[in-house]
Amino acid sequence: MIDFWLAAGLLLLIALSFLLIPVLRGRRAQREEDRTALNVALYQERVAELQVQQDEGVLNVAQFDTGRAEAARELLADTEGLEKPRESRLGKPLPLLAAVLVPVLGLGLYLHFGASDKVELTREFAQPPVSMEDMTRRLERAAAAQPDSPEGLYFLGRAYMAQDRSADAAKVFERTVALAGRQPELLGQWAQAQYFADNKQWSPKVQALTDEALKLDPKEVTSLGLLGIAAFEGQRYQEAIDYWNRLLAQLPPQDNSRVALQGGIDRAAEKLKESGGTVAPKNVMKVRVDLSADVKAKALPGDSVFIFARAVNGPPAPLAAKRVTVAELPVTVELGDADAMMPQLKLSNFPEVQLVARISRAGLPTAGEWIGRSQPLASSTTALQQLTIDRPDQ
Repeated sequence: MIDFWLAAGLLLLIALSFLLIPVLRGRRAQREEDRTALNVALYQERVAELQVQQDEGVLNVAQFDTGRAEAARELLADTEGLEKPRESRLGKPLPLLAAVLVPVLGLGLYLHFGASDKVELTREFAQPPVSMEDMTRRLERAAAAQPDSPEGLYFLGRAYMAQDRSADAAKVFERTVALAGRQPELLGQWAQAQYFADNKQWSPKVQALTDEALKLDPKEVTSLGLLGIAAFEGQRYQEAIDYWNRLLAQLPPQDNSRVALQGGIDRAAEKLKESGGTVAPKNVMKVRVDLSADVKAKALPGDSVFIFARAVNGPPAPLAAKRVTVAELPVTVELGDADAMMPQLKLSNFPEVQLVARISRAGLPTAGEWIGRSQPLASSTTALQQLTIDRPDQ
């Protein structure tokens, strides 16, 4: 900040020089004007003496003209090189007054409209914080300096959550949503902060926030984790397992939090077994397969039907598969990790999958006569899916 004020002071001196130089030049011009007036007075006095001497008969006309010409040459020599006096319409007091008022006015305007606080914050953020409290203080100052910045408020809310100041975080996330819009991630953060601010009491407000977040994005991780926590605290262990499995499917394989999350799933499973329950199979998708009227008229009862799930973003090999015949249709099957074609390619390892059903008269799962495909689905989907084989396999 000292460097800034030094630079500002230097610029101020440069500005003042433009105001003071004309004043100094005016004083110099005044001195030259006074000297010129004195020379003119001496010239007039010399001419008057010559005139008296001519009247007394001491000088004739030729001598008088010679003396007057000599006096004129001396006057010209004395005034040669002098600048023509400049006339100023402003007067002498105004530049001096401006020289005083300009710095004062400029300083006042800068303190009112300037960004000295933002300059100081920029310098502070260039240095690493010494503690979490130091970082929080900086973020608070940044939010005060830029109250309309959703990014600054978001990071302040995260800092409050790291310090167990969930009530403050909930207020900040509410302001962030008001500025940035009802984005799924922000709604999830707001719901989480509100839940802990209410001493882990589930409320209609928290439920509405998580419902809205997951409606906008079924893979919103904060809401999935929070719903799992709430279900575990409410001893709804199977529900907690389901939510945390959905969250686990979103995390990259190298994510360090996968270990802790899997530990929570295992604890919920133990609690469920202790209470006499059984853990439902993980990542089981139910799909009902049928034929369109056109395909039903052409397919043979003995034709093979391969029903499988494959990753939307991943290897082309099926993650889970079942085989039936046309004679068994319509049929409902379950696809899960137990049906994996290879141990490393499980349904739970991929966040999005596509369901496919193919009729192959030759019994080949990779090529056939007719096919049906679903839209991309979350691998954690538990609702029954309808799949119709209705088009040629190309």
